[in-house]
Amino acid sequence: MPKKTDLDHYTDKEALDFHIKGKSGKIEIGSSKPLTTKRDLSLAYSPGVAAPVKEIAKNPDLAYDYTSKGNLVAVISNGSAILGLGNLGSLASKPVMEGKSVLFKRFADIDSIDIEIDNNDTNSIIETIKNISGTFGGINLEDIAAPDCFIIEQKLKEILDIPVFHDDQHGTAIITTAALINALDISNKKFSDVKVVINGAGASAQACAKLFESSGIKNNNLIMCDSKGVIYKGRKNIDQFKSTFAIDTKLRTLDEAMKGADVFLGLSAKDVVNKEMIKSMAKNPIIFACANPDPEIKPELIQEVRDDAIIATGRSDYPNQVNNLIGFPYIFRGALDVRAKAINEEMKVAAANAIALLARENVPDEVVAAYGGDRPRYGKNYIIPSTFDPRLISVIPAAVAEAAMKSGAARKKIDDIELYKDQLANRLDPSMSIMQGINAKVRKNPKRVIFAEGEDENMLKAAIEFGRNKLGIPILIGAENRVREQLKKIGLDENYKIEIVNSTDKEKRDKYVKHLYKKLQREGQLERDVDRLVRNDRIAWGSSMIACKDADAMVTGNIRHYAASIEKLKKVVDARPGEEIFGMTMIVSKGKTILVADTNVTELPSSERLIKISKSCVRIARLFGFEPKVAFLSHSTFGKPLSRNTRHVRDAIEKLKKEKVGFDFDGEMQPDVALNPIYQDIYPFSKIVGNANILIMPALHSAAISTKLMKVFGGGKNIGPLLIGLGQPIEVAPLRASTSEILNLASIAAYSSDVIDYSI
Repeated sequence: MPKKTDLDHYTDKEALDFHIKGKSGKIEIGSSKPLTTKRDLSLAYSPGVAAPVKEIAKNPDLAYDYTSKGNLVAVISNGSAILGLGNLGSLASKPVMEGKSVLFKRFADIDSIDIEIDNNDTNSIIETIKNISGTFGGINLEDIAAPDCFIIEQKLKEILDIPVFHDDQHGTAIITTAALINALDISNKKFSDVKVVINGAGASAQACAKLFESSGIKNNNLIMCDSKGVIYKGRKNIDQFKSTFAIDTKLRTLDEAMKGADVFLGLSAKDVVNKEMIKSMAKNPIIFACANPDPEIKPELIQEVRDDAIIATGRSDYPNQVNNLIGFPYIFRGALDVRAKAINEEMKVAAANAIALLARENVPDEVVAAYGGDRPRYGKNYIIPSTFDPRLISVIPAAVAEAAMKSGAARKKIDDIELYKDQLANRLDPSMSIMQGINAKVRKNPKRVIFAEGEDENMLKAAIEFGRNKLGIPILIGAENRVREQLKKIGLDENYKIEIVNSTDKEKRDKYVKHLYKKLQREGQLERDVDRLVRNDRIAWGSSMIACKDADAMVTGNIRHYAASIEKLKKVVDARPGEEIFGMTMIVSKGKTILVADTNVTELPSSERLIKISKSCVRIARLFGFEPKVAFLSHSTFGKPLSRNTRHVRDAIEKLKKEKVGFDFDGEMQPDVALNPIYQDIYPFSKIVGNANILIMPALHSAAISTKLMKVFGGGKNIGPLLIGLGQPIEVAPLRASTSEILNLASIAAYSSDVIDYSI
């Protein structure tokens, strides 16, 4: 395997464990229709399936309406050029192709099937793809060696009436062209005037050259070099594809070509460019050194000799990363939505322009997160949008779809582009955006966060990621020898630098005993009892660290039942004045985020407790940027059926009405009434029906059962439960929480320590 860089926050073992855990691999197939009754099965298969079969037989285009074809892309490879590893065979390429399928789904809600063809004969590959193409709305070719990739793609474009896209070529070309559009704008240069040198003559380089020319670069101003030097007319032993870019010139070497060049694009190998070449370039040079993992010349070396350069690379640890993820999912999204027959040059140019223009707009918090808390602005160090920009899903597909319609590639018309953009924005799971926004704020003011069960594997991994992602400083509580053993177990050096604390530190122990004894001495606790508690209880130790200003926040739990952690916390940490301690879970699904409480603490809250919980939820909702709409839930809706089990909920509503609070609320009501707009006609008097985003549960059991069912079967994501009302920023991870869940809770604890005043 290639050598991992400092950017790779994982070990080989972690990567292997990731792929084998649970279901093997990274993708699965699910049903988009209910299949719970005999009638459902009859409609899905026999005899109901006969109806769409007959319709498609009469009109093949109806396959887009009656099947998944219109949202299905095949990711196809023969494994002849896998990443930077070379020809390792079709089966070895499957993890990569599955990964590509995952990206299609995650970033553009496109279903994808990976297909590995065990054949190196271009005609056989073409024939195979042709024969299965009717199943798909588009074909993404991946990791196929040149020149076969050119031959295969070109022939498929000629014989198929669906988009065929070789991402290694065109994805790179589109992102690079977008970057060049902005770089030229910043340097006050024009496509028609600049001299461009491209080093590397493979698939991606040739695609970039073609798109550059489509964007306005003059043919005689574009010089392409390969490992043997400049590609010029009359040069022997070059194939038909390279010869397309041969020009009349006396230049023979890369060194000669670089003199006076305005633009350099490297898609070749590390260290092939030196400082003298950079010095020889024109004023305000544009240098895209995109070889991976190491560029043709390091940006630091460029800056030593040219402070006027605009620089991009293929790496995320430098500004302006040329990353295909910005392009291919969204390009296919737009092409599929208009049932395009191809992805033509007009659509590529439209995508490049849309990407370029997006980088010029003010960025949202999700982008700030990706830049470590700094807000990037359009300029030399920000010419390409971040992969975490949530606007990509709206902007690029719309531009591609419009270009497809104007150029005649579209079979389907979109009448309202603005409505289409709104629909696109609602396709994706927003949980990533929520956490990116929180992380953006955390990075601005990093905190010292305790990971109490430091010897637990998932807790340890979360602590490491917390530090690596620059969210703050992680602190582990645990026996140092056991932590070091666990570090070795997860594939890291046992001497990995991370702060570890425990009760062997007498100075700290004495300080924490003194603090806690002062708190507990009037509750029947002797000093020796408190000393024993601090020595043996990680929660007591961690909460004392926060109280004594040795840390800012803590995440605990994971190895014990949630209730047990809560009981320990209540002994050593008070509630915030005027608040109830309760659990709140954020449930994030497509286009909707709801807060559910109390999910973890109070078994049967009184009406007064329900009111306090609702007020705290409103406060938290506003911290997360939501306008609160509170529904008090029950098995009844507005008194039907009325029972003693709903009385406390109705009482809470009546009492809250008298307080004239500054938020909308209503109840009691069933959850479907609270969340589904179809009930608004039945209950027109209520602002909450169909609009609720805070659900106040009538009892702990109903809250716990419903949120856990949602977590397992709901198709959304749960964040939390979050511990609300505690007098310190402490979160409790559920039993057997994953690394990601613990990491999210740690970020939220850090965020809480910054935005909530715990001194009152």
